[in-house]
Parts: sequence; C-alpha cells; structure tokens
Amino acid sequence: MAATADKSKPYIPLAGAADDGWSKEDSATATCFCGAVQLAFPTQGPGLVSTFVCHCTDCRKITASMFASNFTIADTHLTHVRGRDNLKTYAQSRTIASGNLMTNYFCSTCGTLMYRVGEGSPGYSILRIGTVDDFNLHETKLKPEREIYVKDRCGWVSAVEGAQQFEAQRTRQKI
Repeated sequence: MAATADKSKPYIPLAGAADDGWSKEDSATATCFCGAVQLAFPTQGPGLVSTFVCHCTDCRKITASMFASNFTIADTHLTHVRGRDNLKTYAQSRTIASGNLMTNYFCSTCGTLMYRVGEGSPGYSILRIGTVDDFNLHETKLKPEREIYVKDRCGWVSAVEGAQQFEAQRTRQKI
C-alpha cells in the first residue's frame, strides 16, 4: 500500500534525499528529489486554489510522463523555505495551448520541476503533487478535482474518479 490506512495522519516516507518534510492541518511542504529546494503551502483555501491533472502535450513532455498532477497556489500563500537561489528557469510559449508564456522552475541540482508560472494567470503558481512530502495529501486534500486537455489523454490512462473532465482548459479560470 502506498500510504497509511489512516489518511488523517501524515505519511511522509523516505523519498529522495530530504527527510525534513512536514504536514500540519492547514499547511505542508513540497521538496525536490535532492532536498535542496523546499516550499511550504496551504492545504486549504483561499491559498489552495485548485487541484487538477493535465494531459496536454506540453505537460506530458515536461514531466516525462503521460500527464501532470498539479495544484495551484496563490503566490501570496507560497513560501520558499529554502533553495530559491537553487532554482533555474526555462520559459517558452510556442507549445503552450493558450499561447501564453509559461515559466518552469527546476532545482538546478537534481532537475525536479517544482512549479510553473503562466503569464495568463498572474499571481498563481502551479505546483506538482508528486513533490508534496506527505503522501496522504496526494489522496485527500490534493486529489485532483478536474482533468484538463482530456482530448490528449493517452488511451491506457483512466479518468480520475469523480473529477470533472474538460477537453481543453476552460477560458478565464484560475489554473
């Protein structure tokens, strides 16, 4: 089993080089694989804006997987605990479905993609659920509420049970 049976308690397995991740009732940490970069974020609104899976071709390529599992945090609620100066960026708009510039923030040591910032949604950062240290949050507070770009979903990937399905990204929504 990937997480503890009691989902109300943190489950922070040894995953990567860091061992100082934490989870409280209303906040938690996300850490890169080598531990050089750590973020703190809220696990409820108003700072936690949304949770979603994206199947767009850009997310598939940048994650080296068939989709990206994400959550959006208001920048006013995102804290860089350590390693902000260790982040490197890569930005482009050519393959982004909206045509807006998307900037990716990677750990320069291990390469973990920590978050993305899109010019179409100023004031918000898109973090990766897989970087969250408390694995029970993956199945509880951060379980995706919706899936976007399902038109690009790989045929052998099933829909997330209970998540709203969208062929593309709805316009004028907070990501």
